[in-house]
Order: sequence, then C-alpha cells, then structure tokens
Amino acid sequence: MIAQGDGLPRIAGKILGLLLIESGPFSFSQIAERLSVSRGSVSTNTRLLENLRVIERVSKKGERGDFFKLADDPYAKLLQGVSQRMEKSISVLKDTREALPDSLEQSQARLYDLENFYSEYLKSTMSLIHQLQRKK
Repeated sequence: MIAQGDGLPRIAGKILGLLLIESGPFSFSQIAERLSVSRGSVSTNTRLLENLRVIERVSKKGERGDFFKLADDPYAKLLQGVSQRMEKSISVLKDTREALPDSLEQSQARLYDLENFYSEYLKSTMSLIHQLQRKK
C-alpha cells in the first residue's frame, strides 16, 4: 500500500514487500506463485523495481533463469536515481531559460524559480544519501 501511495503499481509493492520480509533470491515463478500473480506482471514490475535500483537480478549457481533480491543499500540507490533525474531537469530548465528571448523576462524568472527548487531539492537529497551511506 505504501508503494501504491507513492505511485507504483500494487504488484511492485507486493514484490518489494516479499523481498523485504523474506530472504531471497526468488525466481520469476517463485514470486508469481507466492503472490498469486502472472509471470508477465512479475516481469513488468521487477523491471520497474530494477530501474528504481531497489532490487537486483542475480543468478544462482547451478540454476537456470533469473532471480531477484533486495539490492544492497536500496534506499540510497533509489535516491541516487532521483538525484540523476533532478540533475537532468536542472540542465533542461537552464538551457530552456537561456534560450528564451530577453522579452520573456517573467518566463525566465519562473523557469529560474523551478530550477532553483530542483537545485535545493538535489542538495537535500544528496545530504540524505550521505547520511544513509554513513549508517552502514
């Protein structure tokens, strides 16, 4: 329910919950069976969680297929992904602001305010990442 509240599909939250509560790694089939969902849904949602960097695809010696486990330091990795997106947003906003003609001074100011918002958000996110990594 927490993951769904954060905009993720409910199945992604269930997969994350499984990997938080029980030691993995789990195969596609094991996840599908444990959660009573389709393998396709598991595939889609594990890919999403991998992209967010909170789970990792691993192999098991002597086993075929992919397995999934909670990533090492998943919360700092999640925030690193957020930080990368913020850095890109800052760059796009700056380039857009600088490309606008001087006659659009108010538009430039609004873009600068949003750019500043992302810059401050990035600073606080980086600080949180460092705090999380120091606790390890």
